[in-house]
Amino acid sequence: MSHDPSTTGVAERPNKSAVLRISIIAAFGGFLFGYDSAVINGAVSAIQEEFGVSPGPLGFAVASALLGAAAGAFFGGRIADRLGRVPVMKIAAVLFLVSAIGCGVVESFEWLIFWRVVGGVGVGVASIIAPAYIAEIAPASVRGRLGSLQQMGIVLGIFISLAVDAWLAALAGGSGEPLWWGLEAWRWMFMAEAVPALAYLIGAFTIPESPRYLVAEGRADEARAVLTDLQGEASATERVRLIQQTLRTERKPRMSDLKGRMAGLKPIVWVGIGLAALQQFVGINVIFYYSNVLWQSVGFTEADSFTITVITSVTNVVVTVVAIALVERVGRRRLLLIGSGGMTLMLGTLAVIFATAPLVDGAPVLGPTAGPVALVAANLFVVFFGVSWGPMMWVLLGEMFPNQIRGAALAVAGFVQWIANWVVTVTFPALAAASLGLAYGLYAFFALVSLLFTIRMVRETTGIELEDMAD
Repeated sequence: MSHDPSTTGVAERPNKSAVLRISIIAAFGGFLFGYDSAVINGAVSAIQEEFGVSPGPLGFAVASALLGAAAGAFFGGRIADRLGRVPVMKIAAVLFLVSAIGCGVVESFEWLIFWRVVGGVGVGVASIIAPAYIAEIAPASVRGRLGSLQQMGIVLGIFISLAVDAWLAALAGGSGEPLWWGLEAWRWMFMAEAVPALAYLIGAFTIPESPRYLVAEGRADEARAVLTDLQGEASATERVRLIQQTLRTERKPRMSDLKGRMAGLKPIVWVGIGLAALQQFVGINVIFYYSNVLWQSVGFTEADSFTITVITSVTNVVVTVVAIALVERVGRRRLLLIGSGGMTLMLGTLAVIFATAPLVDGAPVLGPTAGPVALVAANLFVVFFGVSWGPMMWVLLGEMFPNQIRGAALAVAGFVQWIANWVVTVTFPALAAASLGLAYGLYAFFALVSLLFTIRMVRETTGIELEDMAD
């Protein structure tokens, strides 16, 4: 999926309130992305007990949504080029809605996996559509901040889903206890997602189509009207002209466009793949998918584990606000470097704590000193991730590729991001059963790799127009 060029010869006069409203609605896909991904955290132990599954299949169930997300990310851009950005948002909203209800009423473990995959397709589509759409309607001067709304939506979705999980579990007296209509609390955790899914669907009916898509479909007058509302008439006329000029020299992106001399791909494509994979290989989603089980396994109660998880998600929201404030001022690359260094230290600390903790019945138990240190290190890890690799990866993927390969490159990077997420998620239960120290040592290694990768491979994109991005 291609993006709208932002270069104009006319000074921008953005209608900030209109641009912000539209961007927030688009980023609501990110909210559902975060909600759907993390909601299973509070249900993991109850699902294991309900269906009597071992750690391997349990890990697959938690990660199953990510397989759907990989498919949604890979094909979402092509579908959006054919149907339009807004119709695809509506499709994603419906997928979230039916998945939420399906997961809540399932009677078998296999059907739970099926409905998680359906929701995952919605997650994958939303993960690609939101940053692409925002980049196409946003003025260049605020593109980084508006692009960061995707990550803000994700972390708010994570926070709300974990808060809802904690509230429902407390109301029922446990995630596996019955609540309303005889359905267990964990089922209501999933079905609660129907509310934001409906809100996203309704919101999608209130926003305009991408100007870039409208021009590509021969609807230049409609595109000019949209841009006039968002940026003023003079700027709109110039942008439509530039879009038309770009489209005349472009053809539809193909995977063959990504071929290059660096192991078969262009170097910039490898940078995108590296960013997408390393964002997940540092193990961030272990915190949000498994933290309840993790903290219970080292001696905390279920209630305390829910509280810790909610506090961590609040921390994630706060630091994402900080990242949005800093992205244009500090720059994408510098934030990545700061984040990588901090994550390496915090993950290394967690690895040492878990590796040296005494074992009781084969599980590490944290003492009065190690427990608080581990909690602080885990939350500081979230801080360093949330201010850097969390939002910056999405911002960079939305803007770093040249126009002629952006659609194909974004599809590949999005696919890799979800596959990497799946690998980390599905392997954690087995890794944790073997050694938590080993698991966090592995994540610390990849955090160090992310630092070296950024130093060597990532270039700054702050202030560079989309039209000026090069291979």
